[in-house]
Amino acid sequence: MSKVMFFLPYSPWFTLVRRGAVGVQSIRQAHGSGDTACSQKMPPYSNYHAERNYPMPDEPFCSELSPQQRALKEKEKGPWQQLTDAEKVALYRMQFHQTFAEMNRPSNEWKTVLGGVFFFFGFTGILIWWQRLYVFPEKPITLSEDWKSKQLQRVLDMKGNPILGLASRWDYARNDWKK
Repeated sequence: MSKVMFFLPYSPWFTLVRRGAVGVQSIRQAHGSGDTACSQKMPPYSNYHAERNYPMPDEPFCSELSPQQRALKEKEKGPWQQLTDAEKVALYRMQFHQTFAEMNRPSNEWKTVLGGVFFFFGFTGILIWWQRLYVFPEKPITLSEDWKSKQLQRVLDMKGNPILGLASRWDYARNDWKK
């Protein structure tokens, strides 16, 4: 029944995938990769590479500009006192992908990694449990406590290895281990 419900086109899974709750986009949003208004060409398709130790990339982040961004670039050539703060931020975002504060911000990726690790631990535990129930045979009778005690008594009765073995540690007069 559950397999049939998973593959129906109007199942809850289909709705979650269609809305983007499960998928790459939701993972990107969870890790805080902010989208900008320009077309994003990330490596290996571009030479854009900026890090904390190398903050000046060889080319701007946005190489293909929209008409609004081209107009803003023309306005940039004039006096900067006429630019608003939002326009200055937009110009910065066309040149650079992240600020230093955004580069130094801790990532939430550890949560996804830890969740994946725990998922696979749980899956492995369920797999081992299933194998113990349905795959592995019953324990042999030789591993029962009764069998082990009888086997030990047999070795002691035969007085096997009386110099260094078990028989050397057994007191036959008292029928008990030597102290």
